Amino acid sequence: MGTVRIVTDSACDLPPELCEELGISVVPLTIRFGDEELIDREQLSTESFWARLAQSKVLPETAAPSVGAFEETFRRLAAEGASGIVCINLSSRLSATLQSAEVAAKSLHGDIDVQVVDSMSASMGIGLLAIHAARRAREGADVDTIVAEVLDRRSRLHLYATLDTLEYLRKGGRIGGAQAFLGSMLSIKPIITVHDGVVEPGGKVRTRSRALRFVVDKVKETAVEDLCVLHSKAADLDEFVEMLRPIVPSGDIVVGVIGPVVGVHTGPGVVGAVWLEQSPGAS
Repeated sequence: MGTVRIVTDSACDLPPELCEELGISVVPLTIRFGDEELIDREQLSTESFWARLAQSKVLPETAAPSVGAFEETFRRLAAEGASGIVCINLSSRLSATLQSAEVAAKSLHGDIDVQVVDSMSASMGIGLLAIHAARRAREGADVDTIVAEVLDRRSRLHLYATLDTLEYLRKGGRIGGAQAFLGSMLSIKPIITVHDGVVEPGGKVRTRSRALRFVVDKVKETAVEDLCVLHSKAADLDEFVEMLRPIVPSGDIVVGVIGPVVGVHTGPGVVGAVWLEQSPGAS
């Protein structure tokens, strides 16, 4: 009996070496700079994206993977002997990626059980769910068990990040409830959160150091089961990680670099935390 395999998309911002270690397959989104289309992670590394964004006159756009891209990945995993597939995707309220995955999953009906899960999150919010799913798959858990555990974790997931600027979120049109920031845009450091799959204002403070403290204090409001950090070229990343370390002294803090899919909307200088609140029953 083969094991269940885990698939996600490149909005997960998981370090490639971790995906390899855990056997997570990543279906890439596409980034467009004007007329030029580049496949995330394959034709455009995260490092080169940030270098390009700094030089670019046009704001790049993102496009969801095709149904075919997901189908190809699902069929490859089935051919390699997977007993089932769990695919965890970028929030359906932020992208059409999940829809592509669902259509692809239907095309394999009868061949292999493919369950598609809406992370209702972005960046390392997706990543944190995918890491758990991959670890459980390795332990031999079946598709239904993994899906149930991912959904339970999704309900306890929090993401808060401070942006250096609202410019990219505004230009990209993904600002949603974060519209409230615009009036006082110049004099604040905006903090965003992802709530019910949508980007919303999480708070606003006047300085960067207060913004970091705000996010750390948010994490401290709950008992934490698991914690990841996300950032985009943030100079104060190490300082932020050190502030969080006492919260999970025994745990390893996975740090994900924000890639093109999320970075197009946030710009550089972002730093944030994604964490899993302990379930009420946990000791």
